[in-house]
Amino acid sequence: MTVRIGVVGTGAIGKEHMNRVEQRLSGAEIVAVTDVNQASADQALQELGIQAVIYPDDQALINAEDVDAIFVTSWGPAHEATVLKAIAAGKYVFCEKPLAVTAKGCMDIVKAEMEHGKRLVQVGFMRQYDSGYMQLKHALDTNIVGEPLMVKCAHRNPEVNEAYTTDMAISDTLIHEIHVLHWLLDDDYVSAQVLFPRKNKHALPHLRDPQVIMLETASGVLIQVEVSVNCKYGYDIQCEVVGEEGIVSLPEVESISIRKDGKLSTNILHDWKLRFVDAYDRELQDFIHSISRQGIPSGPSAWDGYVAAVTSDACLKAQESGQKEPISLESTPDFYQTETKAHA
Repeated sequence: MTVRIGVVGTGAIGKEHMNRVEQRLSGAEIVAVTDVNQASADQALQELGIQAVIYPDDQALINAEDVDAIFVTSWGPAHEATVLKAIAAGKYVFCEKPLAVTAKGCMDIVKAEMEHGKRLVQVGFMRQYDSGYMQLKHALDTNIVGEPLMVKCAHRNPEVNEAYTTDMAISDTLIHEIHVLHWLLDDDYVSAQVLFPRKNKHALPHLRDPQVIMLETASGVLIQVEVSVNCKYGYDIQCEVVGEEGIVSLPEVESISIRKDGKLSTNILHDWKLRFVDAYDRELQDFIHSISRQGIPSGPSAWDGYVAAVTSDACLKAQESGQKEPISLESTPDFYQTETKAHA
């Protein structure tokens, strides 16, 4: 079965996913596109050499009989409405983060999907498809270092532009750690606190950088995440889990070693897209294969989107209050537990 995909939003990430499907992945084809700027949709098809129908809006694309699944790669605030329309039409959905810009919006999607009676939605949290994180997950699931006690992470960018604000360190940057650590530990968050060290001299006047986010899980694991978006030296993702019997860490990105001028060195990436290019390929391939072979997506669910949104909201509140803020999550519905376990 070839999965026929319609793309809602043909900007940078939309075009990258379209190119993946047509050039690197198997089992799917792009048959339809739409964008609020129709000229952008036409230009994307021409640039990529793809033959597809351009629809006037997302509803028309979703209603098309030859569209099996939707990629939602539009502006974040538009995601919720498109996902709800796709669920109502019984179409599979791969939605880039955020699933919705509010926790309530995520919960509305969860409720709509449960009322439909079948999982249709996968959220674009790609970290769990990274080979390093997959190795970490296997190590924790097989209890190699015993029960986890603490987690120490860093999310460092060399620089950001003027549009980047203090709250985006949570909603755009930390959101990846929020999801992947929840997946790694299989443990819900119960509190969040945000601390601001001495400001980096390279940070723009309106931006508080770096930040240290402290999260606590229901089982008592303490998590420390450093978010630094003016580190200058490169794009660097670190994760270390301290267990009862040892420590397990995310492997360094593979790079050649150079002996020159009295130094032994390796290169550090500057582009986040290069760091996770293989993970993006794996997540979309998994989405395509799981819906064609199993009938439901097996990746991050709408419930995962809800968990991330609630946790993000608590972190944003903690930025403002300077206090430890509680995180209150509803119990995972049986619908998601059984669907996930049956198709893991």
